[in-house]
Amino acid sequence: MKKHLLTGILLAVGPVFAIGQDMPLSQVLIENEDWERVADGFEFTDGLCADPEGNLYFSDVKGGDAVFRLDLAGNVTRFIEEASGISGLQWGSDGRLYACVARQKKVVVFDRDGNETVLAEDVRPNDLVVTHGGDLYFTMTPTREIRRIDAKGKMTIVDGGNLVRPNGITLSPCQGTLAVSDHGGRFVWAYRVRADGALDAAQEFMPMRTPVDDPEVARGDGMATDVHGRYYVTSAEGLQVFDPTGRMGGVIAAPDPGSNLVSVCFAGPGHAWVYVANGSALYRRKTKTRGALFFAEPRMAESPPKD
Repeated sequence: MKKHLLTGILLAVGPVFAIGQDMPLSQVLIENEDWERVADGFEFTDGLCADPEGNLYFSDVKGGDAVFRLDLAGNVTRFIEEASGISGLQWGSDGRLYACVARQKKVVVFDRDGNETVLAEDVRPNDLVVTHGGDLYFTMTPTREIRRIDAKGKMTIVDGGNLVRPNGITLSPCQGTLAVSDHGGRFVWAYRVRADGALDAAQEFMPMRTPVDDPEVARGDGMATDVHGRYYVTSAEGLQVFDPTGRMGGVIAAPDPGSNLVSVCFAGPGHAWVYVANGSALYRRKTKTRGALFFAEPRMAESPPKD
């Protein structure tokens, strides 16, 4: 890795104290806390995201026809009707819910009343992230692209061909680094987000752990970030956790190893619970950290507490 490119990415990720500090899983996991199932009976849960209060939103990408809401009391309701085939969701700073509608090949946004506005058509969206300033970045897995829709609605290709199967996507707490998981390779890639919204300094930044029987393909999928700058990525081996420099902090075993682990999000009270979409069900576990909220003002990564 070229030194000047690495330096650029690290500066975008967070302050110097996060760069030289070990960030093991013991700073994330709480002793004697484990996964608990909070919703079940779906065909293929996906698209986890949270609102400012910590309510969770998700889709049943294969068998559902709505955006579902899991509130702080644990109740599941249908939040937006007639919304099938959604693979990615995120709230924006404008109070609207953005979505990748993979089945209908479009990117849309819903207002609070559920009214839909189409942002892009004839695309193959998988997952998305929205900055505080209104830039939307989404992955195009079949075409190996990352695209951007700016706050004025203009769409551009900001990366193409680097990843085998670009999938999950997230930002650093300062929103100066974009991270994208590769479902068909071994790495999570990182990009510097320029002031004009373009991407540069592309690097194979986080080496994911891979299955013994398929050492070149980690099946990296959904991603999330916490306030300390750690990156979380679902994979064939579980929920992999990396520090802001791309070092592996550890792997959290999936609650149901026999099903696909596809999406991850911090939600619940204080956004201190990590939720995963694991096959037909949703699970959560309480942590020592909190999720980074991209609809909020960008901020530098917080210093993690000592063990």
